Amino acid sequence: MKLIADVSVVPIGVGLSLSRYVAACERIFEEAGLEFQLHANGTNVEGDWDVVMAAVKRCHEELHRMGVPRISTNMRLGTRTDRAQTMADKVQSVEDKLATGG
Repeated sequence: MKLIADVSVVPIGVGLSLSRYVAACERIFEEAGLEFQLHANGTNVEGDWDVVMAAVKRCHEELHRMGVPRISTNMRLGTRTDRAQTMADKVQSVEDKLATGG
């Protein structure tokens, strides 16, 4: 099943700067062959359900390996059966409406 997820992996107990941990997860998404887009509060990830979930698990494993004692992850998941839709499709739909006043 195809999935579009909004993923926010939050390392706890490692100080204020989290960018190295975010970068580690971004590398994992890339290595998994997933489409992803970093944003200010997380990452949008697109791909097969099992591949996305396995990548999130690998993020936890890697961050713990990097010394993170605790991790809190928030996810919003979206699937649909009526048609195929990508992250880019969803954004383009809104941009089209903004451009036409719709």
